[in-house]
Amino acid sequence: MHGRAGAMVAMGAMLLGGSTAALAQGGTVQGMVTTRAPAPRAIRVTFDQRVCGSELPDESILVDAAGRLANVVVTLVGVKAKAPSREAIVVNDKCAFVPRVQVVASGGTVKTSSKDPMLHTTVLQQADGRQLFNVALPAPGIEISKPLAGPGVMRVGCSTHQWMRGWIIVSDDMSAVTGADGRFTLGDVPPGTHELRVWHESLKAEAQTITVVDGKTVDVRVDMR
Repeated sequence: MHGRAGAMVAMGAMLLGGSTAALAQGGTVQGMVTTRAPAPRAIRVTFDQRVCGSELPDESILVDAAGRLANVVVTLVGVKAKAPSREAIVVNDKCAFVPRVQVVASGGTVKTSSKDPMLHTTVLQQADGRQLFNVALPAPGIEISKPLAGPGVMRVGCSTHQWMRGWIIVSDDMSAVTGADGRFTLGDVPPGTHELRVWHESLKAEAQTITVVDGKTVDVRVDMR
């Protein structure tokens, strides 16, 4: 009986260990992206000032006084996203695209609309300049959805207001976009050694190699130039 009880205890321990492994949530990769590049001057607006105003911030480098950089896409190369977004939302709002930078899975869609009481267009181009679509939004409240090719970097523009710019990164890899504080977090990352790449519309930085351990957090710092 003692031998049988011992075997049962051992089996229970094995099952418990297996359950714990099954429940493991991987590791976490978090960090901050900074730059010493200055914020560009404001964009001077010469028409449609009633809606756009006389000037708009140039968000091609959106950086705060501490050098923390927004709108950077951080990607773990080859690590598939577990719940990727399959719809990019592009809103024309006060003569700017909102959001400016986003990530969506390949095979998804783009839904574009406008809040501005005037004509906008949403033009999507691939990195090689090939135009995927050009739709007119003459009034607020109109929504148009289009299929999204990829993977790759897609540039969003407006043929009416040339300063307007947005970016859609089409990728199936685990990715995050830095916020106004320059921070990002990637959770439930499988353990192992991974390549971390960053993308920004104006600045660059070298890729990094990181090692992720179950239940641990890897802290990353990136300086872009």
